[in-house]
Parts: sequence; C-alpha cells; structure tokens
Amino acid sequence: MDWLQLVGAIIISYLIGSISFSYLIGKLLRKLDIREHGSGNAGATNTLRVMGWTPAIIVLLLDCAKGIAAVVIGYQLTGIPVESGIAAGICGLAAILGHNWPIYFNFRGGKGVATTIGVLATLVFAAALTAGVVAIITIAVTRYVSLGSLLFISGTTLLTAVFTPWLQYPGYYTAFLVIITALSFWKHRDNISRLKSGTESKIGGKSDAKT
Repeated sequence: MDWLQLVGAIIISYLIGSISFSYLIGKLLRKLDIREHGSGNAGATNTLRVMGWTPAIIVLLLDCAKGIAAVVIGYQLTGIPVESGIAAGICGLAAILGHNWPIYFNFRGGKGVATTIGVLATLVFAAALTAGVVAIITIAVTRYVSLGSLLFISGTTLLTAVFTPWLQYPGYYTAFLVIITALSFWKHRDNISRLKSGTESKIGGKSDAKT
C-alpha cells in the first residue's frame, strides 16, 4: 500500500466533500446563505424548503456525486486493488466529513445524507438500492425526510452484513458502514428527539426547526 497516495486521496476526498453546493447555489440564485434560512442546514432538504424543487434536486445530485467521486478516487489514486476497497471506504468517509464540516465554509455544513447516498451506492449498490426503496416509501408515507434518511443508512449497513456471504462484500465494509451510521445518527440527534416527541417537520411544511 502506498501510504502517501492514500493520504493524498483522503485529503482530496475531504476537500471535494467540503464543497457546499447548497450554499453556492443559494448565493448564485438568491444571494442568500442557506444556513441562515429555513432549518439552517446546508443540504438538499433545506434547499427544498427555502428555494424549491429544482435547486433542491440539483443540490441532491451534486452532493451524491461528491460521495461517488470520493470512492472512485480511493479506488484509482492509491494503487490498492479494487476488491480490497479499503481506500474507497476511507475516502468515502472523508467526503462525508467534508460535507458535514467543510473547511471552505467555517466548518458549518450539512448532515451528509446525500453524500452518504453516493458513497453507499458506489460501495454496496445492492444493499443501498434495497434500503433506498424502503426509505423512499417511508418518506412518501410519513413525509419525514430524517426518518427515511436514517432508515436508508442503517438499513444499508444491516443489509450489507446480511448480503456479504452472497455478494462477497469485504468484511470491513460493514465496519465502515457502522461508523457512517453512527455519525449520521449523531448528526440527526435533534431530529430523533423531535421524532420521538412528534414535533419533527415534514417535507412540504414550513418550519424554523433545525431539521
């Protein structure tokens, strides 16, 4: 393993993750800081609340692309065989950390859901697709984006462990995903409290809560 290349790939992945598309699109289209409006979160859901569907979809796709790019960088820049996936997992995590704590924007970012979608879809597509269907149905029925997001991430982790014997995922993928899941639950801790109390905001509604 070329450790210098690995460190370089991790840094590049973090810097890519640090590009806050919700902030940039807010500035470009509305001359606003998305973090000062709606829920205050720099992500696709708050972009939807503040700016509407088209900017939100653009942010969602671009944030997903950050996760995909980081995993590909991990595969390609380190010289580590694709089947190992070690660098890919680490670089994917670095991109999520960059999104959540972006160096370009005073470390005030989002919750990393869209970037996590890109990472998981690239690393463990079958598990992510299955969990994604459940998450979409959950969001459609309950209109809680946070609940669907948490179900997607935790469900992908569980299914990766279940599918590993058949799809031959490396065993350490599950370890990476457990870390990513724990990070997501921590970032969503306020949402979890509001879900328990029944005060969580629903998609399509107006709220000043930090969702």
